[in-house]
Amino acid sequence: MITKYGYYTVGTIAIIVLVLIVLAFFLNHSTVKYILIIVPSIFLIFTLYFFRDPNRNIPDNKNLLLSPADGKIISIKSIDFLDSFNSKARKISIFMSPLNVHVNRIPIDGKVEYLRYKPGKYIVAFDEKASDNNERMEIGLNTNFGKVLFVQIAGFIARRIVCTLEMNQSVIAGERFGMIKFGSRIDVYFPDNAELLISEGESVYAGETALAKFIN
Repeated sequence: MITKYGYYTVGTIAIIVLVLIVLAFFLNHSTVKYILIIVPSIFLIFTLYFFRDPNRNIPDNKNLLLSPADGKIISIKSIDFLDSFNSKARKISIFMSPLNVHVNRIPIDGKVEYLRYKPGKYIVAFDEKASDNNERMEIGLNTNFGKVLFVQIAGFIARRIVCTLEMNQSVIAGERFGMIKFGSRIDVYFPDNAELLISEGESVYAGETALAKFIN
């Protein structure tokens, strides 16, 4: 299944590829003809692969904080003070390579109480400076376990952040809410009283992998 966030991009590229292939059939030079057929076709296949949107098995446990993205855990940190929490917090950073599924999902049930887009640079997404310097979309939820903040961060290649959420919107864990196109990162901040369920270097999957568990 192709994500709805990629319909325009996939459609545009498909039309361009079709035009190039039709044009190729009118050429006499066989080498150029094959190039005009093979290279655009490979690019279209990659585009379709990038915008794939597989279904996920969402856990029923409402105490879990789910991963909002596919990728690899590149950092887990404790933060002594975070303004949004007015207390200690934990931060988990997830790096998404161009080969990962890039559709983002809500990590936990809650209500959107904070949305802020910040323009910025395009440092490689696995660099720690990307959290503060890169273009990003900050999303804050009010949940039954306190505040949860997650940040879509554009990377060196990614230049397009998609977020369809609105203020005061009620959301459910596992719901799709957007994507970051062509390689990126997501940081997740949450209260430090949650039990960590993952470690650095692990691969995670949006809407399926539990990052942490809140204790009632």
